[in-house]
Amino acid sequence: MAVVVVTDSSARLPADAVATSGIRVVPLHILLDGRDLRDGVDPVPADLYQRGHVTTAGATPSELGAVYRQALADSAGDGVVAVHISGELSSTLGAAEYAARELGGAVRVVDSKSTAMGTGFVALAAARAAQDGAPLDVVAAEAESATGRVRAYIVVHRLDNLRRSGRIGTAASWLGTALALKPLLRIDEQGRLVLAQRVRTASKAVAALVEQVLEVVGEQRAALAVHHIDNAAAAAEIAATLAAALPACGPAVVTDLGPVLGVHVGSGAVGVAVLVDPTPPSAVRPA
Repeated sequence: MAVVVVTDSSARLPADAVATSGIRVVPLHILLDGRDLRDGVDPVPADLYQRGHVTTAGATPSELGAVYRQALADSAGDGVVAVHISGELSSTLGAAEYAARELGGAVRVVDSKSTAMGTGFVALAAARAAQDGAPLDVVAAEAESATGRVRAYIVVHRLDNLRRSGRIGTAASWLGTALALKPLLRIDEQGRLVLAQRVRTASKAVAALVEQVLEVVGEQRAALAVHHIDNAAAAAEIAATLAAALPACGPAVVTDLGPVLGVHVGSGAVGVAVLVDPTPPSAVRPA
């Protein structure tokens, strides 16, 4: 058989990518009016992001353990690599590590130090190695390598969601007074959501986001994903801009950011996740 890769619903992997890669996806939770809604499984209200009493929760050890045990059985003992949302952003990583300990060394947990397709790209890198027949150690190493090459940026339009969420790092000190700002945020090397740039208008914030992506990619190849919350037009425009500026990268995946992340960043948010190709540019240019 082969190593099986598991991730969580924050990864925002398109359904076709999940199907072709064989990745198992564990739902996170949206807690609303006493109801526990599973991300990607249960329907959520259309006005979810306007409600002020919504919270989210990570996957539990029992939920993760059940998926890991089935994946381990399906791998015929070859093992499981579990790639999850940053431990700085969700309790899911801690729950995953607890569940993995119950199953011994056959389950390797990788902190993607990211979220959305930042996590998804890491899971896909691991899945490609697994499909090539790589053993558990190599699949886990591929995931760890991809983690170091992922970058993620997001522009938010409403600061009140972030203020309530408690999942903002060094930017927290100015959120209380920065009502006029449309901040550009990023996921740092530790997997924390931090301020990248203070911008006064939404259009300038999006321009700054694109500049950050172009700078991190440079002349390299990269996989790109554009996310949004109720802002499909802006996401499509960003994807088109990146496609024109980075033709070697191919088209970006464009998906919504999903309700678990959307609760914390609010309507109108747009973001980009990048996985830089480790191959040197000189090695991929035609002769």
